[in-house]
Amino acid sequence: MQFSAPLKSNSKKVMLLGSGELGKEVIIEAQRLGLETIAVDKYENAPAHQVAHRAHVVNMQDKDALLEIIRQEKPDYILPEVEAISIAALFEAEAEGFNVIPNAEAVNKTMNRKNIRVFAAEELGLKTGPYKFVTTQEGMLKAAKELGFPCVIKPVMSSSGHGQSIVKSEADVPNSWEIAKEARGDASELIVEAFVDFDYEITMLTARNGKETVFCEPIGHEQKDGDYVFSWQPMQMSEKAKQNAQDIAKKITDGLGGRGIFGVELFVKGDEVYFSEVSPRPHDTGMVTLITQSQSEFALHLRAVLGLPLGFTFYGDGASAAFKSEAEGFVPVVDVDESLFSTNSFVRVFGKPEAHKGRRLAVALVFDKVDAALEKARKIIKKIKDA
Repeated sequence: MQFSAPLKSNSKKVMLLGSGELGKEVIIEAQRLGLETIAVDKYENAPAHQVAHRAHVVNMQDKDALLEIIRQEKPDYILPEVEAISIAALFEAEAEGFNVIPNAEAVNKTMNRKNIRVFAAEELGLKTGPYKFVTTQEGMLKAAKELGFPCVIKPVMSSSGHGQSIVKSEADVPNSWEIAKEARGDASELIVEAFVDFDYEITMLTARNGKETVFCEPIGHEQKDGDYVFSWQPMQMSEKAKQNAQDIAKKITDGLGGRGIFGVELFVKGDEVYFSEVSPRPHDTGMVTLITQSQSEFALHLRAVLGLPLGFTFYGDGASAAFKSEAEGFVPVVDVDESLFSTNSFVRVFGKPEAHKGRRLAVALVFDKVDAALEKARKIIKKIKDA
């Protein structure tokens, strides 16, 4: 494969639609391969804006505005990094010959929980928990009663757990309805999911380059309010459960097609594995691969997009811990204890231009046996705070 230099007439261009902390790492990996990078987001100075060759601010749900930038930049690869994007713009761009990663239809299916759940459960026959779709508070109450308490409420489109809640009784329904409606994304329809009795949940990072499919070691994680707080790799699980997880991950990613990395979220009960969700891009729980693998999920994503071989070395166990701000303001400062930079731990600060309560501003990474790494991650994340 031939590689050129950025900012030349023959440069290969990568455009990110969504420029958060995950996108920032993708841009860095793209630049390591001499690619020209363009970062697009709805606000100025997003993390990936700060490292890309060029940055644009646009309402990415505005079809015409998004298409204007795509036609202006003429990227070789368009990498959607968030759910809140005009899918009509992606379909039109693809029809005009632009290469949407993994493809516009895969983005369409995965950005909407209704689309992907119907595709996975009803078309591919993957095992999932029972679910219903609702558009009213009354419908939500009825569905919750039919599925049983507790149950999980999610907008059909949101990211990082926004709008999700658990309904434990009828009394929780009004509050969960309001939480869902405040989510960024599309809350016009909600999915009500029966609470799956699982032992743990994992992310199975699955990379496809058009020739092969590879899997990272399974990643265990803890969530709070639907958003990841801790992750570790590998998750200890039986070989049968691991094989079942890989089989489901391959089936869903084969069904979606295209190239790139996919974050396949799964519930595990004994050796039984249930499909939950899939993201056609790097996954927040996969930030642990920045310390556990020779090729992080971000590097694998770029390799897969370019059709390069996907081999990598798993260095060893590790854990990650997300730091979430408690502050509000336009001049965020993250105070990190010096001891967090050690022989087996370090911190990545995302450089987000604004803080608000619950916003992820940094991640701590630890390299050690899983139990020790996770224990240390729980301790050291307390040594990061808003200044």
